[in-house]
Amino acid sequence: MKVKILGSGCAKCNRLTEKVKEVAEKNNIQIEVEKITDIQEIVKSGIMMTPGLVINEKVKSYGIIPKDDEILNFLKEA
Repeated sequence: MKVKILGSGCAKCNRLTEKVKEVAEKNNIQIEVEKITDIQEIVKSGIMMTPGLVINEKVKSYGIIPKDDEILNFLKEA
C-alpha cells in the first residue's frame, strides 16, 4: 500500500509520518511511505493545507493530524 505524506517537512508533517508508521506497524499493515515536499506536487494533489495524507492516490485528510483510529480506518479501507 502506498502512503504519501504531503508537506514542507514541518513538525506536523513529521508527526503525521510517525503516527501513520506506528498505526500500520501495530496492526501488521504493510505500507510504503513517501514524503512529498515539492510544492508543485502538493498543489497538484488538490490540498490547500498541510500535512496531507494520501493513500493509494486518494486524499484522506489534510490540514490536520487524524486520530489513530481514523488513520487505521483509512488504511483498512485502502
